[in-house]
Amino acid sequence: MQFCETILDTIGNTPLVKINKITKSCPALVLAKIETFNPGNSIKDRMALKMIEDAEKNGKLKPGGTIVEGTSGNTGMGLAIAAVIKGYKCIFTTTDKQSKEKVDALKAFGADVIVCPTDVEPDDPRSYYSVSSRLEKEIPNAWKPNQYDNLSNTQAHYEQTGPEIWKQTDGKITHLVVGVGTGGTICGTAKYLKEQNPQLKTWGIDTYGSVFKKYKETGIFDKNEIYPYITEGIGEDFLPANVNFDLIDYFEKVTDKDAAIMTRRLAREEGIFAGNSAGSAMAGLMQIAHNFTEKDVVVVIFHDHGTRYLGKMFNDDWMRDRGFINPEPKKQAIDLIEPHKHLPLVLVNEDQPISQAFELMQKYNISQVPVCNQKGDFTGSLVDGHLFAQLVKNKELLQDPVRSIMQAPFPHVKSSDSIDAVSAKFSNQIQAVLMMDMGGNWHIITKVDVIMAIG
Repeated sequence: MQFCETILDTIGNTPLVKINKITKSCPALVLAKIETFNPGNSIKDRMALKMIEDAEKNGKLKPGGTIVEGTSGNTGMGLAIAAVIKGYKCIFTTTDKQSKEKVDALKAFGADVIVCPTDVEPDDPRSYYSVSSRLEKEIPNAWKPNQYDNLSNTQAHYEQTGPEIWKQTDGKITHLVVGVGTGGTICGTAKYLKEQNPQLKTWGIDTYGSVFKKYKETGIFDKNEIYPYITEGIGEDFLPANVNFDLIDYFEKVTDKDAAIMTRRLAREEGIFAGNSAGSAMAGLMQIAHNFTEKDVVVVIFHDHGTRYLGKMFNDDWMRDRGFINPEPKKQAIDLIEPHKHLPLVLVNEDQPISQAFELMQKYNISQVPVCNQKGDFTGSLVDGHLFAQLVKNKELLQDPVRSIMQAPFPHVKSSDSIDAVSAKFSNQIQAVLMMDMGGNWHIITKVDVIMAIG
């Protein structure tokens, strides 16, 4: 029989997948390391388990202890999974820019989650760094992994991710492209790969609002570089100990918009449902594609899964609100008939008895109906309110022809008229309008159709 003793045994050995459509203009072979195959659906499972195991060995984490960590979600997930298996409690602090899906996922594993403000300094007592540090001191038998400065983070990738990529590419990898947050992934992986091939180049993907790129290029920690950004999982407003700038050859910044759009493209063009940092890494790779040749093998790491961003990058309204995709085109008259465009227009003839028109309106449960003559020209209209008022006055009207009580014909609108133009046609006296489609078929548009379209 083949089985794993626990879910922790499934961490690592994730596949490399060729990127095909998005990289058509890139001369190199581009391979993505799909870390969503880890049990927590992210690369952070690797270092989370490593940090716990090392803490157990050095006595910092004792049986029955509480793990307290500041996390953007993925590290917390890895820690939470390991904690379930090993019998630890978890308390996580995170920022209010993280997706709700990430917070809910942590809670699913029994963790307590405290959401802290994003737009504060790291040493502010309200920051998720500070809150987690305070809780570690206040809670008995607590341990804070501190993924940013805990070098077990880097070591995990030196021992696992680097060797896997070297073996999977048969030693042919020439460039490594990775989004940089804590720095453990890129530095641990790069350290191993550069030991095998000193000529290998590493590109760190940074975001606007983060200090990494300028610090690498100038050695200056410029606070003016720091401002709020949307991209999750990469970039920082301080320098984590795991970021070894000697192991990162270059940095490339990617905008929030480009990262979000590329995240969606990965799903729609490559069938890879990856997260926001993967979109940023892929967008950065394409920005520097002119540096590659046909002989190069470029590996880009896709850190986590798209399910954690359903309310953000994969939500059209969220994307439109931030100007990342074009506003939804304004609806036209042709859009208003969508629910009933397949149905023929119900008509009554002006010579028909009113009783027949009444029965027809009851049969189809409609409140208004166009009236036509023998030639098919629209000569009037019937509206249930007006019809009811007339019949209350004189029940004998049921046998009279429709023309005797019909009102003015419904106004006509063009299929291309805007919803505002259509709405302007309505009044207390006008309850519907008529529109001809491209096939020459007439359709009725009611106030209900307009309300449904606006809603």
